[in-house]
Amino acid sequence: MSERKNHLVWHYIWCYNGVTLKITWRVTLDTNVVFEGLTKQGDAAGLLIDAWAAELIDVRISDALAYEYVGVLSQHLSERRWLAIQPVLGALLEKARFVAVHYSWRPMSPDPADEHVIDCAMNGGAAVVTYNRRDFRLAESALGLRVMTPLELLARLSETP
Repeated sequence: MSERKNHLVWHYIWCYNGVTLKITWRVTLDTNVVFEGLTKQGDAAGLLIDAWAAELIDVRISDALAYEYVGVLSQHLSERRWLAIQPVLGALLEKARFVAVHYSWRPMSPDPADEHVIDCAMNGGAAVVTYNRRDFRLAESALGLRVMTPLELLARLSETP
């Protein structure tokens, strides 16, 4: 299986005693998923945030995407709520792997705000997880970028041994 073609990487960690297998998906989370996951409880995005915190998914982000997370959350939340979420976001960003964007495939989305998500995912060899698949259709068909919703990723995580 070609890593570039499928944009997912399996990481195997074996523990000799009891043989534990940990499989991690390499993903780039769109800002809408991070916002929903940090502000609402009990939905698929919230479970993905928990998986990120537990390092069950390998989150790839760029500087631009990290700044967008901060910008959107700080603008759309009350000051009190933003101050409560800020350390959680900081801890998550420390667990993320930052991707240097060396190449851009623009334009690949009808929404210019999604271009840096595509660039990050392509440069990081990651799948995009978003609630808005529509804006990623061209990148999916032209570049082979893997795009899925939070619920689809959760389903795949539950399928893995």
